[in-house]
Amino acid sequence: MIRGYSKKLGVILASIIAAGTFAACGESEVSNVSYEADTGSVFENIEDAPTEISEASESAADEASDNVSAEENNNDNIEEALTLGDERFEEYLPLLEGKRVALFSNQSGIVGDECSFDYDAAGEGTDLIHFGKDDQGGDVTYGEHELDALIRQDVDVACVLSPEHGFRGTKDAGEGVDDSIDPKTGVPLLSLYEDNRSKAVSDETLDKFDVLVVDIQDVGLRFYTYYITMFDLMDACAEQGKAVIILDRPNPNGFFVDGPILRDEYISNVGKLPIPVAHGMTLGELAQMINGEGWLRSGKDSCDLTVIPCLGYDHNTRHNLIKAPSPNLKDMRAVYLYPSTCLFENTVVSVGRGTENPFETYGSPYLADMPEYDYNFTPVSMEGAVSPMYQDKTCFGKDLRELSLSDIQNEGIQLDYLIDAYRSVFAMDSSVSFWGSRYNDGHYWIDYLMGTDSVRLMIEEGRSSEEIKAAWADELSTFKQKRREYLLYTDFE
Repeated sequence: MIRGYSKKLGVILASIIAAGTFAACGESEVSNVSYEADTGSVFENIEDAPTEISEASESAADEASDNVSAEENNNDNIEEALTLGDERFEEYLPLLEGKRVALFSNQSGIVGDECSFDYDAAGEGTDLIHFGKDDQGGDVTYGEHELDALIRQDVDVACVLSPEHGFRGTKDAGEGVDDSIDPKTGVPLLSLYEDNRSKAVSDETLDKFDVLVVDIQDVGLRFYTYYITMFDLMDACAEQGKAVIILDRPNPNGFFVDGPILRDEYISNVGKLPIPVAHGMTLGELAQMINGEGWLRSGKDSCDLTVIPCLGYDHNTRHNLIKAPSPNLKDMRAVYLYPSTCLFENTVVSVGRGTENPFETYGSPYLADMPEYDYNFTPVSMEGAVSPMYQDKTCFGKDLRELSLSDIQNEGIQLDYLIDAYRSVFAMDSSVSFWGSRYNDGHYWIDYLMGTDSVRLMIEEGRSSEEIKAAWADELSTFKQKRREYLLYTDFE
């Protein structure tokens, strides 16, 4: 697919083609321009095409140009098509020449998010279409993976580094991932995730490559672990003097910033940096902040970092993903609800793991016989949720698929789901430990997710969601000011 070309060029080419006089290129030449995989060379082919055209072509082009010029006078802001960082081969392939390359990626690293179904154009209800399916329930096909694209371009890919859930994205949350070999390419797949945490990059792994390329889809939340692995890789590369290249992707939750800032006491495998729960940054922007704020052990700006930005993207863009970024985020509604419903993890309330709609529903046996919780589901063992909470037991709760999508997007982190469930369980049985078990340091899992125990304590005190959000407003404002220094794209406010 050709993406990101100017409207003027598009109209001119369309007029020339319509006149049947794209003569010098010929039909055979045009058919060699790939609309599926080789997006990096499409513009080279157009620019390098012979320039001799017939008089009819020149006339058609002049007329089209005049028409476009008149239109541009009325509309100076022509929208640019979204182009992902990994599509911009001309920007980063020269940086890889003669280098041994490590690729940090997983199943989400499809070049340009190309697939046979256009999720962005599908309209209302797209958020409930499961990734990998079209609007008729059929399987979609995907474009080229970045690993294959690099190899096709004769890049020396020494290894692939994979995060939580593995290179294929099928492992359960927290499950260890073993090293393996990619059967298609023969490239070693080296896991950077062991049981429940990212693991340090070994010296043996660092010796395998000269440059690290990052192409992975994140969802913009502090407790989503891919950025932690990226941070650890940047840290190791900075100490070893190895370059890092981020092929940037949109943040599907990049249109808001919300939540308290992580306190040092709550640094864990689901929280590494002093940022809010929803940071509103792409991985490229966050990498610039990591480097610029001196969070790496080697100090401020110690990482040789290059970010290849997206084109046609800003922080108001609602870009639909094409693949599940992790096994239990199965559609876009789950991605949008995840900042709020993930807060139920390790409480007595299930988020629907082991069902077809995790993070879009929540429920518990403790909420049975309560009229306001009239929805029910039964978790079962499945790929990505081998032993789900309350397996084979009926849970009663809420179905959030019925909510307005605009309301979900406008609310940011919605604490009322958690507050209402806490109060309901407590009313039914005050002896139940809603938050689950304390860890050895005395904290609950909710404290690690929020980066502080203040949210839990305020809920226990009976405070409202508005009061709780007001408590983190000042620190959030300070973070937003710092964040602006590292933005690559126009902000949402």
